[in-house]
Amino acid sequence: MKKIRLVIFDIDGTLADAYAAINASFNYTMLRMGYSRRTDAVIRRAVGWGDENLLKPFIKQKDIDEALKIYRRHHKKALVGPGVRLLPNARSLLLRLKRKKLKLAVASNRPTEFSMILLKHLKIDKYFDYILCADKLKRAKPYPDILNKIMRKLSVRPAEAIYVGDMALDAQTGKRAGVKTLIVATGVHRLSLDSLGLR
Repeated sequence: MKKIRLVIFDIDGTLADAYAAINASFNYTMLRMGYSRRTDAVIRRAVGWGDENLLKPFIKQKDIDEALKIYRRHHKKALVGPGVRLLPNARSLLLRLKRKKLKLAVASNRPTEFSMILLKHLKIDKYFDYILCADKLKRAKPYPDILNKIMRKLSVRPAEAIYVGDMALDAQTGKRAGVKTLIVATGVHRLSLDSLGLR
C-alpha cells in the first residue's frame, strides 16, 4: 500500500453537525412558501445532495427558484447561529493530520458560499489545502468528479488518498474514484489516526 499523502473530508455529519441550521432554514422556507413543516427526521433523510435537491421533493417545480432564494437568505444566518458545532474530536484530528504533514481537502455537495461560511464559523477552514464544492462542477457526488479534481489539484494518486464521509453517496463516490473510503456512522468521534491507518 502506498503512503497516504491526502485525506479528503465531507463536511456535514463527518466534521460538523449543522442539522439545526438546515432544519431551521428548510421549515422557514416551507412556511414562507405556504407548505407544511417537516420533521427533523424527514429533512435529515433528504440531506446530502445539495440544497436544491433538498427542497425539490417537497415543493412544486414552479416554486423551486423562489424557495431556493428564501432558503439561501435564511441559511446564511442560520449557519452561524446556535446549534451549529464541530463533531467531537474534529479539530484535534485535523490538527494531528496537519502535524503529520498530510494534505487535507474538503469535498462537499453544499454550495461553495455556504461551505465557506460553515468552515469559517467553526474556525477550521485554515486546515485545508483545497476546498471544492459541487457547484464548481457539472456533476455532484456520487459522481467521482469532485475527488478526481481534488487529487489532480494536489498532485496525489488515488492510492495515496483517503476519503471520509458519512453517507452511502460518499461510499459510492469514493469507490468510483478508486479511493480508500471510510464511512462514519455518527460523526468524527469514531475517527482517529488509528481508524485512518495513519498512526
